[in-house]
Amino acid sequence: MEKEKTVQAIKVKDLNYLDIDLMSKYKNKPLLLLFYNNSCLGCTGRAIPLAYQFQQDYKEIQVLGIHVNFGNNKITKKDIESIFTVSNLPFPIYLDETRAVYDSFNCEGTPHWILITKQRALYRSIFGSQSGAQNRLYYAIESFINES
Repeated sequence: MEKEKTVQAIKVKDLNYLDIDLMSKYKNKPLLLLFYNNSCLGCTGRAIPLAYQFQQDYKEIQVLGIHVNFGNNKITKKDIESIFTVSNLPFPIYLDETRAVYDSFNCEGTPHWILITKQRALYRSIFGSQSGAQNRLYYAIESFINES
């Protein structure tokens, strides 16, 4: 049987460009990470609204968005906020400026979802936002909650 990967740290920047470790900030909370990019239509059209829905439906899980920078462009807080129709962000969003965190989870593209247990174990990794990926994600979250 394969040993579960333990997540020690997730070092990103907040929207003010301050360093933050998500595993310390959200200690003892199960996490659903959404790796996305503002230029990705699947991210902005399907994944972001789905992440918002998860935040509403599964209060016991902390949903976090992580914008992945695939180039040398510096993304601003205003850039992040521009894809939302509401003035306040629906869930916390962080920046992976060098895609180091994205690469550490072996993400396949954007959007990519990562479920982490409150014991810091990597539970599931799911790529995509179309119906098949959404179904896998719903099933993973349901089994995740039932096992917690």
